[in-house]
Amino acid sequence: MPSDTQTKNAVLYRMDMPGHTCPYGLKSKDLLEREGFEVEDHALETRGDTDAFMREHGVETTPQTFIGDMRIGGYEDLQVHLGKKDPEADDTTYEPVIALFSVAALLALAFAWVALPWVFAWQTLGWFVSISMVLLGLQKLKDIESFSTMFLNYDLLAKRWVRYGYVYPFVETGAGLLMTATILPWLSIPGALFIGMVGAVSVFKAVHIDKRELKCACVGGDSNVPLGFVSLTENLMMVGMAVVMTIVIFT
Repeated sequence: MPSDTQTKNAVLYRMDMPGHTCPYGLKSKDLLEREGFEVEDHALETRGDTDAFMREHGVETTPQTFIGDMRIGGYEDLQVHLGKKDPEADDTTYEPVIALFSVAALLALAFAWVALPWVFAWQTLGWFVSISMVLLGLQKLKDIESFSTMFLNYDLLAKRWVRYGYVYPFVETGAGLLMTATILPWLSIPGALFIGMVGAVSVFKAVHIDKRELKCACVGGDSNVPLGFVSLTENLMMVGMAVVMTIVIFT
């Protein structure tokens, strides 16, 4: 396999068929180029070419990267080799939550810019909470089966009534939409208050009393967000929003 490590050459084999281009092959090529490698790019354009390559090198997947006489492997192996990923690192992350709350805050500011004389008004904070509820609910609704399964690990009501795991995302999303529009408070307030209180108690018990280390279903059933602060914050925001709206509307 021709390669010159001192001039940072790499050889890449990746699938690039008429009906399918391997995304990890493109990512491998991009990563190598960004790291200063000159890439000898071999596109495997047919199923036969791909199978023959895998048989020759005794591998089960493509892409495959070679640097010098060393086969590095696939995209994740390449990340590890180039120091872009720690193979021992914990896979938990707060990135989805940071992105979601950042978008919610920007949307709230956008609403306030158009509708309010003062952008940083109390209504802006209310929109931030209600928009966050909608976005969090949407994350759950995109794969409600996975969410309900993860939710069963810690929610006290879902453990007694399994269907609650399927109802929860609709209540959270619906209450968030109604609160954003400030309509039908008699429906949104009880909904948010109920699921928020049950959720807060459930998370507190699982994390602080039972000392369990679980993944949070707050941003969907496929997340690696640890259960704890984020989910408790989500539920307390709903409770707080419901209480404030009750005080404002009914007093």
